[in-house]
Amino acid sequence: MTSLRQKLASLIHKPDRLDRDFILVLASVVLVAGLISVLLGPWKAVAVTVAAAALVAAFLRPEAALLALAVYTPLEPFLLKFVSDDIYVFARYLPEVLIYVLVASAVVRVLFRRRRPVPTPIDLPFVFFLLVAATSLIVNLVPPLYGILGLRQIIRFILLFFIVVYLDPQREFIRRFTWTMLWLVFVEGILGLVQAMIGAPMDEFLIPSERKFYESIQLTSGTEQFWSPGARVFATLGRFDQLGTFLGFFFLIAAGLVYQAKEIAAKKRLLLIVILSAPAFVLTLSRASWFGFALGLFIIGAILMRDKRVRLAYAAIVLIAIGYLAYSGIAVRYLVDYPEQTAVERFFEAFSFERWRGEYYGMGRLFWMVQTVTVVVPSAPLFGVGPGQYGGGAAAALSNASVYERLGLPFGVYGTEGYIDNNWFSLWGETGTLGLAFYIWMFVALGLMALKVFRRSKDPLARGLALGFVGCLCAVAFQALLATYLEVRTLALYLWLYAAFVYVLGRKEGIFGKR
Repeated sequence: MTSLRQKLASLIHKPDRLDRDFILVLASVVLVAGLISVLLGPWKAVAVTVAAAALVAAFLRPEAALLALAVYTPLEPFLLKFVSDDIYVFARYLPEVLIYVLVASAVVRVLFRRRRPVPTPIDLPFVFFLLVAATSLIVNLVPPLYGILGLRQIIRFILLFFIVVYLDPQREFIRRFTWTMLWLVFVEGILGLVQAMIGAPMDEFLIPSERKFYESIQLTSGTEQFWSPGARVFATLGRFDQLGTFLGFFFLIAAGLVYQAKEIAAKKRLLLIVILSAPAFVLTLSRASWFGFALGLFIIGAILMRDKRVRLAYAAIVLIAIGYLAYSGIAVRYLVDYPEQTAVERFFEAFSFERWRGEYYGMGRLFWMVQTVTVVVPSAPLFGVGPGQYGGGAAAALSNASVYERLGLPFGVYGTEGYIDNNWFSLWGETGTLGLAFYIWMFVALGLMALKVFRRSKDPLARGLALGFVGCLCAVAFQALLATYLEVRTLALYLWLYAAFVYVLGRKEGIFGKR
């Protein structure tokens, strides 16, 4: 660093040399851009240049790249609507390539600074999980492309945990990161409310409806609007459940911070963000988001903080629900999903026998829970059928139906989609009982780590994030039973980032030993 500063200083004091070097660099950039333009076309030249600049910036300033990635991710489904097919693959996968560049940046910093390896609570289960997944690939003779893409789909966001731990960001960065994300939550919440008021025209403007392919690989699935226009809001995230889980995650983070914040002004800002964004959260009509948030908030407020107000609120909600059923005459048993469904009907339909019956015979989520237990797991109980082969996003993107055909099963939900709407069971099918056990071990280890920070830390930020993260972990664990949320970037990315933030803050206080 010193030598670099000396070189820059010498250039500053030699303007002639600075001018020559600047002209040389500029000429080189123009020449390279011109060659790329001739070979690939102008738009691809721009895409390659922007991507290269982003990757270099990520390597040199990894913390800034993390923040940029976190802010960009909820906006991505909307922004990709305006990207031409020529450069779509660059735009779609640049954020993921950034993750691998951040891995390289963290490794380089560790090697050059000669740091000792940083022990984390998930080292052992993660290594065991990788060994089981690799064994599954070999045992099942999974084609290399399918195997690599399937494993990548499972572990890509887990890598963020190790990246952040080894980058060891400062407390101020974590604080600014969190406030930036909370203000983004506010923007998404207000946009969702505007969408609800405008209705169909706003839906049409925001929704990413086209499927995109690169050769035979599905890059994005698009969004089929099976609900009535204006009935469910999704802001820039493309789907109502993705907006709901995103808002719910940060509402729980905000709840933890509210309980631990010392400044009244900070508590008011946090509550204002949540209150103004809450209508959009309700209007998503996403039950996975509602129930996940309810579970997380119950863990945070009623159990860990022993807040009587929260306990009374939950008791009141139960009594209101029972009273509504008694006086409205609604027949919960026969409720089914339909496009104009109200929020109340959507809530009670979750407990409908007719809905679950339809889920099974329509090859929905319940059907695949039964088939995973009775057919898929018995076919390969220990190591599974292999990553990328069953139930997750990789099998769907690759249109890989080989395991389904071998076992005599339809191709995912509705017989066409490839995924099974249950991340825990897709992991169980792909990596077997051993793989599932080690993945659950990682979740348990993260939960115990966060509880330790919450109970021992003297830093309000660390305690607040740890408390909120415990709620988030419980919410995501529940939501993963309802869809492939452990793979969804608008949720999984933040889960592993905040796990790392809590651990880093704990290490700074010596909770996990000397640094």
